Amino acid sequence: MSASKDHTLQSDIGKMTLEADGSFKRAASSFRNWIQSKDGQFPAEKDRYHLYVSYACPWATRTLITRKLKGLEDIIPVTIVSPRMGENGWPFASADPFPGANVDPLYNSQHLKELYFKADPDYSGRFTVPVLWDKKQHTIVNNESSEIIRIFNSSFNDLLPSANAAVDIYPEELRKEIDEVNSWVYDTVNNGVYKAGFAVSQEAYEKAVYSVFESLDRLEEMLTGKDYLIGDRLTEADIRLFVTIIRFDPVYHGHFKCNIRDIRHGYPAINRWMKKLYWTNPAFQSTTNFQHIKVHYYWSQTKINPTRVVAVGPNPDIEPM
Repeated sequence: MSASKDHTLQSDIGKMTLEADGSFKRAASSFRNWIQSKDGQFPAEKDRYHLYVSYACPWATRTLITRKLKGLEDIIPVTIVSPRMGENGWPFASADPFPGANVDPLYNSQHLKELYFKADPDYSGRFTVPVLWDKKQHTIVNNESSEIIRIFNSSFNDLLPSANAAVDIYPEELRKEIDEVNSWVYDTVNNGVYKAGFAVSQEAYEKAVYSVFESLDRLEEMLTGKDYLIGDRLTEADIRLFVTIIRFDPVYHGHFKCNIRDIRHGYPAINRWMKKLYWTNPAFQSTTNFQHIKVHYYWSQTKINPTRVVAVGPNPDIEPM
């Protein structure tokens, strides 16, 4: 890694690549290896792997929820970065001692980007969370959250008590339906709010924001009278949607201009579904940190909020049951 090279294009969210029409396009993840239960380059072993995440990031929080649901806390330790992502990307507590952030216990890295360069000195992609790290080979196994949650769902079952191994968020009989829902929810809701928020033309913004609310209307119908999106059971479709909906009123409604409606007043079925997951399932509540969420979006994304003033509302962050 060259000390003089400018890595802010990889670190600073304000320097993201935009399309010619002013719309936002998310880059693909770079490390896409899999953990096998016994064999292969990355076999499942206790305390071999380490998870680096941000409480602020919806993608990273998917992995925290799944880790908790599966009871993997003793098998895969976790480190939390500071929510204040600046020109050097995500900092550890040693560089930014923010409440709830940790130091890097493995290498005492100051920023997450150092791990990317440790894994690949010529790395040219973005320095994103989550990062699933292999402590034996000193490299990144995977940095794609949708794949990490499936790794967590099945790869460590042989090391878990039977009750934890039986937890299955991607059951075979529902996979086709889960994949179909995930596809349009990702495009128009999970990533849709970012398309609205980072758009730099009126046309790109309006196209994105109307798409967000069309899909929220569709989800409201799907969740009316139901506790889960698919098959009357908790699946990864719920996890993937939850991480966006829990952030909607605190940050996406105002900061990303997704303000046609909010969740608490405009979508009673979605609101009830979200509140039930949050208030009755520790995997959802314990991995939601509203302080990290608000500070990250309002402080880090200076292209949208150059003053870095962090909004105090809504009050409460999530309504009681």
